[in-house]
Amino acid sequence: MSFDPSLGVPAPEPSESVDASSVPFSFELYPPRSDSSEALHDTVRHLAAAGPQFISVTYGAGGSTGGRSLEVLRFIREHTDVEPLAHLTCVGNTYAGATRLIREFLDAGILSFLALRGDPPADAGDGPFLGDLESAAQLVQLIDRVQAERAPYEEQPVPGAPGAVRVSPRRRVRIAVAAFPKGHPRSAHRTQDVEALLAKQAAGATVAITQLFFHADDYLAFVERARRAGVTIPILPGIMPITSPARLNRVLELTGEDLPSELAIALEVEPTAEGRREIGIRWAADLVRDVVAGGAPGVHLYAFNQHTTVLTVLEAAGLLRPRAALPTRPAR
Repeated sequence: MSFDPSLGVPAPEPSESVDASSVPFSFELYPPRSDSSEALHDTVRHLAAAGPQFISVTYGAGGSTGGRSLEVLRFIREHTDVEPLAHLTCVGNTYAGATRLIREFLDAGILSFLALRGDPPADAGDGPFLGDLESAAQLVQLIDRVQAERAPYEEQPVPGAPGAVRVSPRRRVRIAVAAFPKGHPRSAHRTQDVEALLAKQAAGATVAITQLFFHADDYLAFVERARRAGVTIPILPGIMPITSPARLNRVLELTGEDLPSELAIALEVEPTAEGRREIGIRWAADLVRDVVAGGAPGVHLYAFNQHTTVLTVLEAAGLLRPRAALPTRPAR
């Protein structure tokens, strides 16, 4: 199965024969919480060596890690061959502030974004927490508008010809959005999440990435509902290896997902950390295989800033050959 780099190829029908080794995958990281980035840079190198389609970097609640996000994105762009994808949120941003941030990312050569409404601040209570950007669809439109204001062509130097430049059309931004197979915690009714995805698609989104889920049927049923409603953009399943009861509890707290009792019990009764890690890897690998068999156009793995677990998941699912030594990648 081929997957166009534009992220605009529809998902295959479940009946198609899928070569697992050709299924695209991607990863999500978050910026370091301190000024030290050495460990994360090492993780980036290992993930990049696996050949992902892109590596996304979260933005942080209320814009608290915006500068560090850009540093990680620049590192990905300058030291690997992988597309960096920047998260942007409505929460913590005004229209003017988001415009400035989008320009900063574009100036750094970042051309892929994930537009999110974002989670409310911890002290928001039940009151309003959004400013003049009220939805991810509005943020999608703003990203498109900011790029449209830039020159339609770009110049690149010609090697061996000092002062000469090659003029080419500027590449369009690619904008991902979130999708919620089990419904967003703030959704008023079951169909609202598909309606929101349709609005994001109409605003210019080119791909959707789902919040994590624990059963393949949750994803496959959501995709079916979305397709019937008119969603045509690819919907990538977001999969997170859960390797401890504490992590599971934290994820459930943040997402509002239902407790996956079988996984929860297995993690609780396993006495060793290594055994719990194996349980989480096996669960995630089975999930990857099932959604790919059901027609997923790729998989997106939440890496928790560690490369070993997610790469082992891909190996176990048959999407990645066993790892060899990390190759040396020159800076671009």
